[in-house]
Amino acid sequence: MDMLLCFVEIFSILCCCIIYYYHLQTKKASASEPTEWPVLGHLFGMFANIHRFHDWATDILAGGWHNFEARAGLTGIRFFITCDPSNVRHIFTSNFANYPKGDEYAEIFDVLGNGIFNADGESWRSQRAKAQMLMAGARFRAFAARSSRDKAEKSLLPLLAHAADTGARCDLHDLFLRLTFDVTCTLVFGVDTGCLSAGLPVIPFARAMDDVLETLFLRHIIPMSCWKLMYRLEVGTERKMAVARRTIDRFVAETIAKRRADMIRQGTSNSDDLLSSFISHDDDDTSNGNDVVDETDEFLRDTTVNLLLAGRDTSGSALSWFFYILSKNPRVEEKLLEELAPIAAQKGGDGGGMVIFDASELKNLVYLQAALSECLRLYPSVPFEHKAVAADDVLPSGHEMKAGDKVLVFSYSMGRMEGVWGKDCTEFLPERWITSEGKLRYEPSYKFFSFNAGPRTCLGKELAFVQLKTVAAAVMWNFAVEVVPGHAVEPKLSIILHMKNGLAVTVKRRATMASC
Repeated sequence: MDMLLCFVEIFSILCCCIIYYYHLQTKKASASEPTEWPVLGHLFGMFANIHRFHDWATDILAGGWHNFEARAGLTGIRFFITCDPSNVRHIFTSNFANYPKGDEYAEIFDVLGNGIFNADGESWRSQRAKAQMLMAGARFRAFAARSSRDKAEKSLLPLLAHAADTGARCDLHDLFLRLTFDVTCTLVFGVDTGCLSAGLPVIPFARAMDDVLETLFLRHIIPMSCWKLMYRLEVGTERKMAVARRTIDRFVAETIAKRRADMIRQGTSNSDDLLSSFISHDDDDTSNGNDVVDETDEFLRDTTVNLLLAGRDTSGSALSWFFYILSKNPRVEEKLLEELAPIAAQKGGDGGGMVIFDASELKNLVYLQAALSECLRLYPSVPFEHKAVAADDVLPSGHEMKAGDKVLVFSYSMGRMEGVWGKDCTEFLPERWITSEGKLRYEPSYKFFSFNAGPRTCLGKELAFVQLKTVAAAVMWNFAVEVVPGHAVEPKLSIILHMKNGLAVTVKRRATMASC
């Protein structure tokens, strides 16, 4: 026993010496050269900076010419972290086939099943073509615009009006996530969950999606063997994942069963939602003699969950950061109100009653588009993308990629690089998106990476802008939004750029709306 205690003491002292030595080395190292620790590699630095993960990565990339090679210690896993536009174009466009999502990505995002986000190759091409066909139709686009407008008018604005009249604080981030959850569920499932209804009820399905996003982020930095063991034992965050997955599967299965039953009873479906369209598309192909096996309940489950994740959290996050950054830039807000004023005047917006704008009325507003794009440059809803390397390759930056390496592309960091956006890269300047002729300036997707790039460019980009414009214009025209002084706004640990503490605000009716 005495020898065992002696060994433990010696081992403890040795560990302390090693840690102290590397602590000194870390203090000497610059932010662009994080210390590579024994056994853990760069994982120690990641965990030590987990509370500021996105800014930590940005500091490293800013000092490393937009690229950094990280190692995960004894696991042998190599991560290449980049925000270099030339590398992004190579990975996502020029040599697209060599950088699939990969098997590890599919394992991390197992909750998405075989849906479009996890799929590669022919499966991905087939799913994307089908989704693009259904989402590009004029009928669905009109349905999407109408759903966003109705939810803003009938749910969001009344809640904000109540807050303004009572002087109550509200969490705008929570309200936006509830709104986009309701709208996305309407578009995908044809179901309004009532998440944004009076009283702001807890919706188990919505809570489950939040738990999934948090766990998926941690899976990116925890060794796979560790989180898989946690998942099998259902401990820690993986316990929440298991519970969340059962909740999601139950909701989706019940919704699919109900929709199939309704369509059989009615003989057809007049609904414009994507679930009904997928089922109807299956029926049409079957009646034409085509051998279709895609639209099983499992396929429908995976497809709808993927589309829900794509639409709900990204738009809600973007709206939250937009109003946060507007609160710090009153000059921009004033210019936006000036741009909206002529439209509001035509709608009787100077004399009473709250104004809601149609998508067609906002379509050509240059400054509104520029302001939203500038917000997404600084606060992209998806702060990083994950890719695998199929075969050895050399990037435009000169870095050698080996088969099996992992690539993380940080869109959050790209928007903050002087070498990409200039010395004013950290400033919120919608004017950078406007030409001297007053037209919108085009920026390539490998530089403005908020909607991905290349063949995997986001299918819902235009739909997203319609929703962002509709909701943003309605809120800013009818209410003055002020962030509560002292409220800490920072990113949450999630694969979506959520706000950790929400966005606590007070709202006041605009002066022109005081009579309503």
